[in-house]
Amino acid sequence: MSLAQRMASRFVAGECADDAVKAIRALNARRINATLDHLGESVTNEAEASRAADDYVFVLGKISSASVCSNVSIKLTQFGLTLGEDVCLRNVRRVLSAASRLNNFVRIDMEGSDYTEATLRVFRTLHTEFDNVGVVLQAYLYRTADDLQALVAEGARIRLCKGAYDEPPEKASPKKRDVDANFEQLARVLLDHARDLPPITPGGHFPPLPALATHDARLVAAAQAYAAQIGLPPEYYEFQMLHGIRRELQDQLAAQGYGVRVYVPYGTEWYPYYMRRLAERPANVWFFLSYLFRR
Repeated sequence: MSLAQRMASRFVAGECADDAVKAIRALNARRINATLDHLGESVTNEAEASRAADDYVFVLGKISSASVCSNVSIKLTQFGLTLGEDVCLRNVRRVLSAASRLNNFVRIDMEGSDYTEATLRVFRTLHTEFDNVGVVLQAYLYRTADDLQALVAEGARIRLCKGAYDEPPEKASPKKRDVDANFEQLARVLLDHARDLPPITPGGHFPPLPALATHDARLVAAAQAYAAQIGLPPEYYEFQMLHGIRRELQDQLAAQGYGVRVYVPYGTEWYPYYMRRLAERPANVWFFLSYLFRR
């Protein structure tokens, strides 16, 4: 097995839906929920975009029949965003309708900044039609503070992450300490508004808000401390991490009664996905290597 395969196998659940369900079941046994990502993005024609919707409808059925606790995450370029927002909306509506029938939830991932505005337009359109859709915001983008305030006012279900794409300095902060500081501040805004959101269906499919996606123990502790300071119980928010990274922190948080959700990617497109992640941000090479031989 090549080094790339060894590294990818640590962070990708497998190539088929059954592999993904097996990984989710193992997470659930550790009292951890999941969000499932069928790898693939930037499709080049409408047939590929339609097949992506078919794949997600199928895996939502798998999640339901297996009785595992997981929702799904999608990237809009996989559903035809670059071919036209109407194409994308048509395909994502199919997934959201299937998820709604199965009492499940769909999170729209954020991609590179070239797609941020279009992604938010599509999300806002769908948010007026469906109550089982959420979106992701990236703390390293300068625009995110304004986006977050607007979306919070709209009752959006938000996952906050730092951001992993290689962005120009005029759009995103290049300094880790600045990104960390912004993440902490934005997390406080989400925690302040957590009680204002509509009721959430109990269970592992519908995540509470906010969802704080970080592997940084310091940022986790800062969020916990602020939530305690404002009297916000743990059931009003959750922490999200990547499959195969910081398992010890995942287990520690779950044992303490915090909601934990792990992002589980799967599919045959693991190699181009994995290599794109490394190309987008070379620092990811060292990040992944540092966890390759850990528990």
